[in-house]
Amino acid sequence: MTGLAALAAGPAAVRKQLEASMLVTGTIAVDNAGKVISYAFDDKEKLPVGVVEMLDRRVPAWTFEPVIVDGKPASVRTYMSIRLVAKKLDKDNYAISIRSASFGHPDGSSRAKRVQEAIKAVQASNEQPKVCKNEGLTPPNYPDAGALFGVQANVYLLVKASPDGQVQDVIAEQVNMKVVTDERNMERWRNLFADAAVKQARKWCVEPPADDTDAKYGFHVARVPVRFYLTREPPRYGEWEGYVPGPRQSNPWQADSEGKGFSPDTLMPGRAYIAGTGLKLLSELSDS
Repeated sequence: MTGLAALAAGPAAVRKQLEASMLVTGTIAVDNAGKVISYAFDDKEKLPVGVVEMLDRRVPAWTFEPVIVDGKPASVRTYMSIRLVAKKLDKDNYAISIRSASFGHPDGSSRAKRVQEAIKAVQASNEQPKVCKNEGLTPPNYPDAGALFGVQANVYLLVKASPDGQVQDVIAEQVNMKVVTDERNMERWRNLFADAAVKQARKWCVEPPADDTDAKYGFHVARVPVRFYLTREPPRYGEWEGYVPGPRQSNPWQADSEGKGFSPDTLMPGRAYIAGTGLKLLSELSDS
């Protein structure tokens, strides 16, 4: 837990919200009844031994909503992302727990192929329309004030798009800050980074889902994590980092369940995720 003690600095009201967090990614396979068949963590050797032991006790006990393929329950394999938090017990001890998790769409592995096919189609055309994609979306400009004061943030967007991928509306679902100050300034920083991300998102074209996910509403909603970091290197995998989680806004366009324990801050930056399509957890994340 090296480095966690250094997180205890800043205005008292905000300091209480500060979390020591770690994101663990990997893959998971479930059978046609929704029970876990197997799982694996990315770069397992980089994770603290205590983290792996805790996850090895809990993950096999998870149960999921069965996935229906061609009218029948099917076994599937997809990616998973788990956010852990460490809570200080005393001067030298911390309790680790699973705070949230997200699981990919069973068809997630084919999305990269569809993006490449869309790009090739555009290149073969005499016209040059906006390319709809889920990866490689143009990032927003870093807010000048944020760069000047060295402030960093993660913005989690909800993007409403038409069946052809054109963005119709955008909101910031959550903004997590890498700064500790008073509540008024925290809100200003969150708004600054949210506005920058939303402004850029209105220029995107988000690849529609391959299935009929948007048929129910006549549109689809994507979640897009946007990272505002002043260094090119993201936090090292397997290490704890401190941040202040912001309030989470509800999805104003859909009521689809994401499963128990879902949070947008489990999603990795660099791509769009179609809301409401992931593997849905039915059991509790943790016994604690």
